[in-house]
Amino acid sequence: MPVILRNLDHSRRSGRIWLVLLILLLIPVISFYVWYQYEGSSFFGANDDNTPILEDVTVGPFDHIVLEQGEIESSSNNEVKCSVKAKGSSGTPILTVIAEGTLVKKGEPLCQLDSSAFEDELAAQRITVGNNEALVISSEAAVKQAEISRQEYLDGTYLTERKAILSEIALAQQALRTAELSLSSAERLAAKGTLKSLQIEAEQFSVANARNALDAGQGRLRVLDELTKAKMLVQFDSTIETARAKLSSDRSMLEEEKSKLIEIQGQIDACNVRAPADGQVVYANKFSSRGGGAEFVVEQGSMLREQQTIFLLPDPNKMQVKARINESRVSLLNEGMPVRIRVGAVTDELLGQIIKVNKYAEPGSFFSASVKEYATFIKIFDPPPTIRTGMTAEVRIFVKQIDRAIQIPVHAIYETKGHFFVLKPSSNAGEWETKEVKIGATNEMFVTITEGLSESDRVVVNPRAHLDIMDLPELAEAENREQLANIRNQAPEKSVDGPSRGDGAKSGGGGPPGGGDPAAIATMIIQRVDKDGDGKISKDEASADERMSSNFPSYDKNGDGIADLSEVQAYMVSRMGKSRGEKGGSGGKGGPRGEGSEGGPRPPGGTE
Repeated sequence: MPVILRNLDHSRRSGRIWLVLLILLLIPVISFYVWYQYEGSSFFGANDDNTPILEDVTVGPFDHIVLEQGEIESSSNNEVKCSVKAKGSSGTPILTVIAEGTLVKKGEPLCQLDSSAFEDELAAQRITVGNNEALVISSEAAVKQAEISRQEYLDGTYLTERKAILSEIALAQQALRTAELSLSSAERLAAKGTLKSLQIEAEQFSVANARNALDAGQGRLRVLDELTKAKMLVQFDSTIETARAKLSSDRSMLEEEKSKLIEIQGQIDACNVRAPADGQVVYANKFSSRGGGAEFVVEQGSMLREQQTIFLLPDPNKMQVKARINESRVSLLNEGMPVRIRVGAVTDELLGQIIKVNKYAEPGSFFSASVKEYATFIKIFDPPPTIRTGMTAEVRIFVKQIDRAIQIPVHAIYETKGHFFVLKPSSNAGEWETKEVKIGATNEMFVTITEGLSESDRVVVNPRAHLDIMDLPELAEAENREQLANIRNQAPEKSVDGPSRGDGAKSGGGGPPGGGDPAAIATMIIQRVDKDGDGKISKDEASADERMSSNFPSYDKNGDGIADLSEVQAYMVSRMGKSRGEKGGSGGKGGPRGEGSEGGPRPPGGTE
């Protein structure tokens, strides 16, 4: 068995190694194919005929369209979230789940979560609530007992003691009165000589004794009313307040435990997830933006966090398309623009309208971090019942629509310093005329002409390949670069008329675009890569161009982060001279393609 496992592991490693080697071999092949499709055919001199190809100026309806793919979603989604508090760090597992796509009514069950932990906690909580109820009953009895004790003292003990003291005082007053009468009688008899002085003293002592007894009784009454009663009331009140405080605490604890009991019961109920409204069940699966697969999939055994979205119940009557628009074209879009939508599940085109263009770019994945895209939301008018959330839709956004416009192919325009020119046949046979034009709206294929051409004219499709016959005036930098940026953003990289024609008169028919003229090639490179129209290529602009990003230091000789026309031209002279030295020969028309020509194959993603 260990030998089999080792062999299996070895075979897996060998398979991965072969897979890596295969990918490494395919990358340069695919890159060379893409490069050849875009520039290689021109560089190798696929067309030795230097005769300019002409195209008629057309007049007709013009639509400036932004074409993009999007995904259908509902603009009104009822999110069904997990309201169960997880007992552990992993979450709450799903026991059963309804099938995706099921049509449900409000209140119907969607999925069942594991509630066993809550049921155990519920049983223990019920015991805790019972114990707290007993404490509350005991505390209520203690309060009543303290209140009764206070009333018992006021209405019983206190009054009894007070009446006893009052009785003693009355007896003392009577005894004092009797003693005083006896003393008065004795004094009268003593004045007559009947009684002796000792008897008088005895009567005087009796009076003093009775008076002291009276004073003592009155003092006890005063202490009882002013001190003893107040002391006993403070004690009774303190006992009552203590009992009431304990009762309040016990009641609060009981309410808290009852709330916990209700909460546990609610969590058990929440484990049975039900539909909050009518709709079609859509799983809220999550996928990694870094291309690492699914982060969360709704299925049996999946763990849910609190407030995690489980399902979406979209409203089928409120559907929209979410399209991601590249940063080069998002500035063309505005709210309210009409849109035509094509969905595979629907035969006819759907009508829509842009309702929102996000101000901030969507988060990019690991493989497209440098590509900025902006979410654009398109409302679908009268959505048919056959469309579903998640379907792919093709949207055609009409940026501008013109009923009648003079238009020519995009590649028939030659731009320099913010001015636009076309090359057209002159009235003199065999001669050519360079005509400055003003452009209007553009799309991926055509550009409208507002001034400079008529519908009877014909223009050269690719004037860049015929700079030797163009008569360009000396121009200053254009102040308004809006049209320049627009046409650069819209123009496709590959010519609409096939491979570019080289200048056979100069390069023997096999040179690169522009007839092998380094100055012309350098101008073309700057026209394509220079996005802000300043006539120079910055490092950021070069990094956005896949064919120039990896070799920008070769252009920027002085290392200032800017490649101007002279630096690009110097690099092209150096590279083309090196190509001649390596290949040898003059590279005329008769030589084999790729040998002795000025333009050997260029590395994909490399230099111009």
